[in-house]
Amino acid sequence: MRRSLFVSILHDIQQVNEYFIQTRDATGALGLSGVQKMTAALWILQYGVPADVVDEYIRIGESTAIAALNFFTRSIVATYEAIYLRSPNEVDVARLLQEGEQRGFPGMLGSLDCMHWRWYKCPSAQVGAYTGHYRKPTVVLEAVASYDLWTWHAFFGMPDSLNDITVLDRSPLFAELTRERAPVANYTINNHAYTMGYYLADGIYPRLATIVKTISQPQGAKRQLFVRMQEACQKDVKRAFGVLQARFNILKVPARGLSDEDLYYIMKTCIILHNMIIEDERDILENERSAAQLETDTSNLDCQVSHDPNEEYAQFMLNRQRIRSIEAHNVIRNDLIEHLWSRAGELD
Repeated sequence: MRRSLFVSILHDIQQVNEYFIQTRDATGALGLSGVQKMTAALWILQYGVPADVVDEYIRIGESTAIAALNFFTRSIVATYEAIYLRSPNEVDVARLLQEGEQRGFPGMLGSLDCMHWRWYKCPSAQVGAYTGHYRKPTVVLEAVASYDLWTWHAFFGMPDSLNDITVLDRSPLFAELTRERAPVANYTINNHAYTMGYYLADGIYPRLATIVKTISQPQGAKRQLFVRMQEACQKDVKRAFGVLQARFNILKVPARGLSDEDLYYIMKTCIILHNMIIEDERDILENERSAAQLETDTSNLDCQVSHDPNEEYAQFMLNRQRIRSIEAHNVIRNDLIEHLWSRAGELD
């Protein structure tokens, strides 16, 4: 990250955690500075090295480096999660729909997939639950990413014994949509109007109205073109995983000596910093992500008192059935097949 972003983050976390403020000990000697502690935490995240290696570069002890990492990850999540791990608001949805239209997929809100992080020092009592087809204990991250590699959704902590389908059943990806709190996505495909956006996914995912998956054995030129286009755009989330692991090598190497709570905060911190770096590379000014934007983003989380719980529950179940409609999935995929075929003819 750039120096300006580093200084900005340090200033923000000092407001929520006094640990990063330099103090004096009982003898009056200055202790470690906030720059040293934050650099030690970033060094561990970026290179995935043990805590005692940091001493050679920053002159900081192993226990202090571990404490700095724990305080840093929790401060980052507490300070920035509401901004950099928010759900798309109306402005974001409009931009994502426009981007999807340009790539041939009107209504696309991103790509959905899972990533596995090996847990080398997994406690013996949890090895069975966290061991799946990788034959080693791993923790699953479910994420949604757009073309610019921004991560819009991150659900982390499920054991590897669960596959992508069961992780999706437990994730809050469609929670706001089911409760009618998500922004409406209005778009048209093949002269058919839709009000729910969708995510591109691979073949393991179920057929939902909000998921457009590939075709395992496409027959005909139209379906083969759709598969090529869908798989090319679906790789956005895989590219995001690759960039995330390249920036923070700790996610690539097996996690050592960490609890499941520590893994959760480390993963959330890496994703938040990843989004912050993407925003900083766009040269977006600080005032453009001010408190006004935060108020807009969190307004969808406000709870309203229900005066008719039976009616609200009935609407909740109706929305859930709409999302899980196999017929709606087939209709939107067929419309996309025709749309991409006609679009290819126009380009020719």
